Amino acid sequence: MALQTLFRAVIMGPPGSGKGTVSARITKSFQLKHLSSGDLLRANIKAKTDLGLLVKSCIEQGQLVPDVVISRLILSDLRTMDQSSWLLDGFPRTVSQAEALDSVYSVDTVINLDVPFPTIKQRLTSRWTHLPSGRVYNIDFNPPKVNGLDDMTGEPLVQRDDDTPETVTQRLKAYKNQTEPVLEYYRSKGVLETFSGTETNKIWPHVQAFLHKKLSSDGQKTVA
Repeated sequence: MALQTLFRAVIMGPPGSGKGTVSARITKSFQLKHLSSGDLLRANIKAKTDLGLLVKSCIEQGQLVPDVVISRLILSDLRTMDQSSWLLDGFPRTVSQAEALDSVYSVDTVINLDVPFPTIKQRLTSRWTHLPSGRVYNIDFNPPKVNGLDDMTGEPLVQRDDDTPETVTQRLKAYKNQTEPVLEYYRSKGVLETFSGTETNKIWPHVQAFLHKKLSSDGQKTVA
């Protein structure tokens, strides 16, 4: 579906909610550009940009990257997409970040993936990762072709420390505490749309139908 007007969306959901899969399907089906804060952070760290070095320093010291730094990084990249429709993934994570985004762009819709925490815990503790690329496999529903090896490179997969049951529980609690105010922020603006379920393939048709309807409705804006 080719868009005739600019459309700006945000996707939210806890780790393991299927956000990556849904994001890929949205960008492919609706020809949106996908901007992942995680990918952008990794690229800047690898390129050793000023912001990348600052982010790396924060991570190494176990500190949260300041909102102003993350916002600067994302908004700088978005400026290169001024004439494009896009989907933001992993940003904003705080109300401060949401306000920074709102000061420059008008967000049309926020897609929130609501997956029960027990389902997510099962998914995450079954995850194995190819660290150099970030490719993720799940032994239950997306296993590698050869057990323990990455499909593309044949290099070994590892289970990340943050995919252990104890850490997953902590991550989910932290996500809920951090993002609940952001969800409320967008709910109050009337742009939040929540999709609940336990299987990505069952949630996706509802997301797809919603976006088809949203994008075909009258009065879609033509400029940022």
